Amino acid sequence: MALSVLIFIASLVMLLLSAKYFTGAAEKLGFFFGLSPFTIGVFIVGIGTSLPELVSGILAGASGNSEIVSGNVLGANTSNIFLIIGVIALLSSKGIELGSQYIMVDLHFMIGSAFLLGLIMMDGKIAFAEGIFLLSAYGIYAFFLLKSGEKAKIKLNEKQRPIPVIFPLKELLVALVTSLGIYIGANYTVQSIVDIAHVLRVPPSLISLTVLSFGTTLPELTVSTTAIKQGKQEIAVGNILGSCVFNALVIPGAVSAFGDIHVPEYLIHFFLPLFVVASVFFYLLTQDKKISKWEGLLFLVFYGFFISRAIAVFV
Repeated sequence: MALSVLIFIASLVMLLLSAKYFTGAAEKLGFFFGLSPFTIGVFIVGIGTSLPELVSGILAGASGNSEIVSGNVLGANTSNIFLIIGVIALLSSKGIELGSQYIMVDLHFMIGSAFLLGLIMMDGKIAFAEGIFLLSAYGIYAFFLLKSGEKAKIKLNEKQRPIPVIFPLKELLVALVTSLGIYIGANYTVQSIVDIAHVLRVPPSLISLTVLSFGTTLPELTVSTTAIKQGKQEIAVGNILGSCVFNALVIPGAVSAFGDIHVPEYLIHFFLPLFVVASVFFYLLTQDKKISKWEGLLFLVFYGFFISRAIAVFV
C-alpha cells in the first residue's frame, strides 16, 4: 500500500511537470504560427494542461480500467469550474471581466459539451459510435478556434519591413521529450490507482474522481492563477473553457476507441448531474460578463460540497 502511494505521488509529479514544460513549449509554437492570445489560452494551453487526463485516460482504457476515465473527466471538469474559477475570482482585484467572445461562442461550446457528454453517459457506458459524436463536436470547435485566431506570421520593424521569424526548434524538441515523460508518468499513475483501489476495496473511479482529478487539475490551476496575477484574464478563463471542452469531448471520445467506457451507477446518480449543474451555473453567472469575488466564494462552497459527497461515498 505504502509503495503504491509513493509510486502514485512520484508518477503524478512527473506527469504534471512534463505537462507544464510541454505546455510552455506548445504556447511558444502557437505564437509562432500566429494564433491569438485567446486562441492560445483556449486551444494550446487548454489542451496542454489536459494532457495528463488524456494520456492517463487512454492508458486506463487500453488496460481495461475504463471507469477511471469517467471518474477523472467528471471530477476534473467539476474542479475546473468550482475550484479554479473560485480561486482566480478571489485573486483578481476587481473580479473577472469577460469579453463578448466568451459569451457568444466559447461558453456555448462548453455547456453544449457538458450536455452532450451527460446524455451519452446516462445509460452507463460510452460506446465507440458515441465517441465519434464527441470527437466530431470537438472538431467543429477546433476549426472555429483556428479560423478565428488566424494572424500574420511576420512582424514589422520600424521601417515596416518584414522581420524574419525563426522556427522555435528548441521548443519543438522540449515538446517531444516531455511527451515521453507524460506517457511514462501517466502509465504508472494508472497502475498505482488500480493497486490502491484494490487494497482499499473501493472502485478505481472513486479515486480518479477525487485524488486523481485534483492532481491533474493542478496544471490548469497553476496556469490560470499565474495568468490572473499578470492581468491576462483571457488566458486565465480561456484555459478553463478549453480544458473543460477538451475533457468532455476528446478524452472519452478517444478512449472509446479501445472499448466501451464504463460509467458506474453512483457517478450517474449524483456526480454526473453535479457536473452538468456546474456548467450551467458557470454559464448563468457569466451572462453579465463578470465574475465577482462573492461569486467566486460561492463556487468554492460548491467545490467543498462536491468533495464532501465524494468522501461520503468513500466512507
